[in-house]
Amino acid sequence: MNVAMKNLIVFILFILVGFGVSAQEKQAYVIFNSEGKKVSYKKVLKAAENSEITFFGEYHNNPIAHWIQLELTNDLALSKNNQLSLGFEMFEADQQQIINDYLSGKIEEKKFQDSMRMWSNYKTDYKPLVQLAKEKNIACVASNIPRRIASLTFKKGRAILDSLDQQDYAFMCDKKFPVDYELSQYKAMLQMTTDHEKGKNFINAQAIKDATMARFIHELWTPNTTFIHFNGAYHTDFDQGIIWYLKKVRPNLTYTTITTVEQDNMKKLDKENLGRAQFIICVNPSMTKTH
Repeated sequence: MNVAMKNLIVFILFILVGFGVSAQEKQAYVIFNSEGKKVSYKKVLKAAENSEITFFGEYHNNPIAHWIQLELTNDLALSKNNQLSLGFEMFEADQQQIINDYLSGKIEEKKFQDSMRMWSNYKTDYKPLVQLAKEKNIACVASNIPRRIASLTFKKGRAILDSLDQQDYAFMCDKKFPVDYELSQYKAMLQMTTDHEKGKNFINAQAIKDATMARFIHELWTPNTTFIHFNGAYHTDFDQGIIWYLKKVRPNLTYTTITTVEQDNMKKLDKENLGRAQFIICVNPSMTKTH
């Protein structure tokens, strides 16, 4: 065998080995901008640093979203000298004092967890954020409406809000909160049922959460700090939900939006996911779920 032939064989083997490695590469996630162009995490961080509020829309059981939430919060704490506030859909407004007592050291962790209405994935997905806040003296905001009020709204309609105990109104939006049933996110919810009245109650229960979270973000955000709000993606996708309500009281708000999607094809953002947020974390759907 001559030298030229040997070199050709070596070249072919190199190509085949390289192809084999390439074909077996697995991507956990890709970040796109609203137009579907791939962007770096660094760009997401920069946008959050220059915004008053960052809305992080998650899939509640998606480990990549939760990991990036923690990394983003830690990096912002470093760049902003801990001048942050964290807001949580996962915590209800009537339990704010319990959170404050835990962060300030007045109560121990066991009492904190026993006293809160924790989501089942608190320990894996939200506890790291709360612990980071405790270590760095960062405020945490329980922004969501007590779930029993949202549940009553769904079951009995908006009229039930007039018969709540007076103390309940301190933990929710104005009971006469407006609802735009033409918003695409709400319209999609209406299409989930053939019962129009039930569908409206479904939207109202979602909207009262959105409006309440907007209220407490507005009231508890501290000027000259960065606020990060963690919520299900549906609450802020397409600048709707929480953002729609918040912009009514703060029209000049500067904000960054992040959302989470899952796609089989990680190379290109699906058409229906374009424009969901400024930054779209596209995750491989085979990724192990947290719960």
